Amino acid sequence: MNMKRNGLLFIISAPSGAGKTSLFKKVIEKLGDIKASVSHTTRSPRPDERNGVDYHFIRQEEFQEKIKRGEFIEWAEVHGNLYGTSVENLKIIQDRGLDLILDIDIQGAEKIRKAYKDAICIFILPPSIEILEDRLKGRGSDSEKEIQKRLNRAKEEILHYKDYDYVIINADIDKAADELRSIIIAERCRVATAKNILSLVGGM
Repeated sequence: MNMKRNGLLFIISAPSGAGKTSLFKKVIEKLGDIKASVSHTTRSPRPDERNGVDYHFIRQEEFQEKIKRGEFIEWAEVHGNLYGTSVENLKIIQDRGLDLILDIDIQGAEKIRKAYKDAICIFILPPSIEILEDRLKGRGSDSEKEIQKRLNRAKEEILHYKDYDYVIINADIDKAADELRSIIIAERCRVATAKNILSLVGGM
């Protein structure tokens, strides 16, 4: 008897430069039945980013129209750019039984938690502010003024780690990926997530 598993919603937040995107992409490659939600943003793509894969890059006017039509379950302004999570992306959980990872900032995470009480929230921390600064400078895509703005915001965001269920310090990406993968596997095995297990037992 095949039992369709309930999809789980994972929220991953981190200061800019903490490496969360590289981290969850590494995990998705090794785990099945999990998908990353692709957010919409008004910022310009970086050289290594692809439209529809890393983000849906859209114009400010188009983003505002989507807000008016109620197409975002959450949206926020971050570093002068707009970011939003579409309702359609979240339907993947119900429609296909997949787990979904949302890569969103602390503002968006708070809104999602209110709407989805069962969401599993994970915060990614850099080893130190100094290393975070080095990573931001290493991108080569931001001005010194932009880097300082991101660092100041990071110091504020880090204080919110206590609002999350799990914290991972991304000092070594392979170790951090193992920890994230372990969290996902453990959550899949929790009795609370297997709401339809009684139907399986009842059929035995």
